[in-house]
Parts: sequence; C-alpha cells; structure tokens
Amino acid sequence: MFGIGMPELLIILVIILIIFGAGKLPEIGGAIGKGIKNFKKASREPEEINVTPDAKKIDEKKSSANP
Repeated sequence: MFGIGMPELLIILVIILIIFGAGKLPEIGGAIGKGIKNFKKASREPEEINVTPDAKKIDEKKSSANP
C-alpha cells in the first residue's frame, strides 16, 4: 500500500529502539494496546448517554442526608 517492505520496517524498528531504548518498548507497546482496546470499546458503545438520575438513587440520597 505505502511501499513499506521488510527492510524499511527493520530500519523503523531500529530507529525506535535507539530513540526509546529497550526498557521502554514494553511500556509503549502496552500503552498502544490499551489505546486500541479503549477505541474499540468506545466504538461499540451506544451513541446516546442516559443522564437522567434514577429515582431510587435520589430517594437514597435524600434519606441519608436527613438523619
């Protein structure tokens, strides 16, 4: 698609290794994985968010506020 073959990928990986170091690569990979996971989760959630409070929760708050 972009003309990136195996030699180009190896050069990119070596540059990333030089910039971040071997110790940081697992942390970077984990952060990227979590970001992708959160993105997929957000894309599957419904568009609308229910912001109306439950009547049961309101009654509990009122009863706990008046001892």
